[in-house]
Amino acid sequence: MIKVIFVCLGNICRSPMAEAVFRDLTVKAKLDRYISVDSAGTGNWHVGEPPHEGTLSILRKHHIPTEGLIGRVITEEDIRENDYIIAMDESNVRNIKALAGKNDAHKIHLLLDFLPDEDIREVPDPYYTGNFEYVYNLIRRASEALLHHIKDKEKLNAS
Repeated sequence: MIKVIFVCLGNICRSPMAEAVFRDLTVKAKLDRYISVDSAGTGNWHVGEPPHEGTLSILRKHHIPTEGLIGRVITEEDIRENDYIIAMDESNVRNIKALAGKNDAHKIHLLLDFLPDEDIREVPDPYYTGNFEYVYNLIRRASEALLHHIKDKEKLNAS
């Protein structure tokens, strides 16, 4: 099983959105039995809380299931056990690297690294901007590219 975890600051906006979008993509590609998807935050302000209403609203608008999305903090175990640790911004990369050992640093990526032609490198936080639709579109395109990357690298087929 290939394990992917998305990470943002509070685990209520960007990372649960990415978790839901990526999980939906794996299901539609019939790869969900090969890829597990999770999310976490680097801060503990929203542990045990559901995603922000803006995230839930945009996911419902796009008919993406939201069950099981609950705020939590990334752990050292998450870093050891996940194959792909996908951060939303550089601040979260630094926070993850502070937890990670040297052997796990190669697993940590920015989500927008999978969209090299995009003008920005970090997914903006809609908690502050309110622009959930824009963030959804970035996450959707980057998640599609990430899934393509994983399929190629891990030689996965839906068979």
